[in-house]
Amino acid sequence: MQVYRGMDIGTAKPSGADRARIPHHLVDVAEPEEAFTVAEFQRAGRAALDAVDARGVPAIVTGGSGLHFRALVDPLDFPPGDVELRAALERLPAGEARRRLVAADPHAGDHVDLANPRRVVRALEIVELTERTPTARATGAEAAAVRAYRPRRPLRAIGLDPGDALPARADARIETMHDEGLLAEVRGLAPRLGRTARQAVNYKELLPVIAGEATLADGKADQLRATLALAKRQRTFFRRDPRVGWLPWDDDPARRLAAARAALQEAPTWTS
Repeated sequence: MQVYRGMDIGTAKPSGADRARIPHHLVDVAEPEEAFTVAEFQRAGRAALDAVDARGVPAIVTGGSGLHFRALVDPLDFPPGDVELRAALERLPAGEARRRLVAADPHAGDHVDLANPRRVVRALEIVELTERTPTARATGAEAAAVRAYRPRRPLRAIGLDPGDALPARADARIETMHDEGLLAEVRGLAPRLGRTARQAVNYKELLPVIAGEATLADGKADQLRATLALAKRQRTFFRRDPRVGWLPWDDDPARRLAAARAALQEAPTWTS
């Protein structure tokens, strides 16, 4: 969500001083009205990584979204979409999209939840745009590399365990954001938030407050619940990745940094 201009406090965006000292990429590259899909993030992020490679310096990918991380380092494929085609497919009589998909790919049910109309429509959209069936996509070399966690570029990965004090730290962070003017930031951005940006944690929970439909206390409580739920999803996602070496939490930032440096030096390099 740091790609969006103006969404600064609620995303804990790096400060101007930090960005002047260390080059940051994919910060402030989109307006909050834009969707900025993971496919767009992938294209822009890979271009940034290629530029860093050309300078002969290491790049650090950091953040919380597991999907966006894997989109950068792994051969994930994001097929194109067509708004008009998808709308036409969504208007088909009940069961017709599923019938067409199974006709094109008798084994589609092994890879797509045929009881989920949205996933069926998306799979059929991909078939019609690329002629690649769910089975073809799932059994290709790139899909096999993704399942095996084989990156498209050399990679070392470490993770910092959030520790048992996460709820208290998250609560304190939310209060700090409000002290820095988060509510005013959300109020100013509210008319401009597109479908993607308005789902951001710390923004979605405060929109009802801005609209007068909830109290600030309710909004803060929702922020904390959403933050902890997001952290749990992130933890689950990254724990499945065998490439990540985990470090225990340490309250001292200097010790955390020293441990991270040492772990990165010792971590194995994963390649394709």
